[in-house]
Amino acid sequence: MNRRSLLTALAPFTPRKREECGIFGVYGNPDAAKLTYFGLYALQHRGQESAGIAVSDGCQVREYKHMGLVHDVFREDILKILQGHISVGHVRYSTTGSSLLANAQPFVVFHDNQYYAIGHNGNLVNAVELRREMEAQGAIFQSTMDTEIIMHLITRNLIYGLEEALVQALTQIEGAYSLIMCTKDKLIGVRDPRGFRPLCLGELNGSYVLASETCAFDLIEATYIRDVEPGEILIIDHNGFRSLHPFPRMRQAYCIFEFIYFARPDSNIFTQNVYLCRKRLGRLMARENYSLTGDFVMPFPDSGNYAALGFAEASEIPLEMGVIRNHYVGRTFIQPSQAMRDFGVRVKLNPVRELLYDKRVILVEDSIIRGTTTRTRISALRQAGAKEVHMLVSCPPHRFPCPYGIDFSTKGELIAASHSVEEIRDFIGLDSLNYLSLEGLLEGAGASLEDHPFCLACFTGDYAVPFEEQVRKDCFEHQRR
Repeated sequence: MNRRSLLTALAPFTPRKREECGIFGVYGNPDAAKLTYFGLYALQHRGQESAGIAVSDGCQVREYKHMGLVHDVFREDILKILQGHISVGHVRYSTTGSSLLANAQPFVVFHDNQYYAIGHNGNLVNAVELRREMEAQGAIFQSTMDTEIIMHLITRNLIYGLEEALVQALTQIEGAYSLIMCTKDKLIGVRDPRGFRPLCLGELNGSYVLASETCAFDLIEATYIRDVEPGEILIIDHNGFRSLHPFPRMRQAYCIFEFIYFARPDSNIFTQNVYLCRKRLGRLMARENYSLTGDFVMPFPDSGNYAALGFAEASEIPLEMGVIRNHYVGRTFIQPSQAMRDFGVRVKLNPVRELLYDKRVILVEDSIIRGTTTRTRISALRQAGAKEVHMLVSCPPHRFPCPYGIDFSTKGELIAASHSVEEIRDFIGLDSLNYLSLEGLLEGAGASLEDHPFCLACFTGDYAVPFEEQVRKDCFEHQRR
């Protein structure tokens, strides 16, 4: 396929961030709401569409949520209203259900004189089927997200008690989920049997905290205790914490894209430090591309920073910051005109022309999904005078859609699904393009192709949990139309 036809084929797709959701919970601290605010602040990278906090004072659950970033949604006067010692917090990036206030979390219900609040990170692959069955039986939904389905399943079984209701609900759902839930007197953490998404437990001055990543513990000076285990239901109350393990043991399927892209580099997830893992990926790219030379190595901040550090150290090629990130750009801004349709990319990253002019540049990136944003950035480097631009990507090509909570749910959104590495290279405008091998990726994550605990489906098409083809994040809205 020539470059013009490739550009035409990709025209309908606009670049989107690939974040998922972040969840945080507190038990036994009178400042639960404020701690959750700071926890969500640390997890903001996992979702920037909406933020919410629900708090229990032992009698009732109060909530506040809105569209926007954590610091825009919550003010001091709002946090003062959220009085209580138990809390659940959530930052959202939509993977099922559109970006609407009705879909913001935590999702709070009042049923049989009891409050329940739940925050969910992940994606249920049988959500459409379950919702269709429930609606046929008369269920009414307030939102278009799969989290509400979980709450419906729990309330249907509460006649048997909360613990049995949780077990019954979780045995009916399939896919990726880490959940934090609270009642008026309990905090509950749940991780799916394959462990797709991270969830960890910590302690702070006698109170307990749950979070998607350990970086949230660091901000509030909590101590990491351990990860919530795959398939574990962790119940925290005035007696401490205890665990239920209702599922048979399954092969683990940790999302390896957490190491590549999602998680903050200062976090430890799946028992490893993300920063050091990304540096190892860079060193392994140097080993696999030992003959590649250039004047300097550079990342596009911030996604490629740590792999670039590892590559530069191993290859002994100098590391430079060839583009500078504007840290004060908001999430949204006015597009000046159609003629400046690439303004959104250029306002965030600006090339250092004097550094780039007439240089052979080795660019390190974490991934290429659709290719359109990368193409615009490479064009900017060329315009700044770069003589050669070679790109290294710290993972294999993404060729298969992810139904487990990453925002590329169809093959059409993945440039590598239908185009060769050479075609991608030509479309983006590179002198060379090389991806890290699957073996190299696993070695960087401390595993091997023969023995590893990771989900690699976006690279291999080998799905741990089967799913309906063409699952869309707006599937419920699409059905209505």
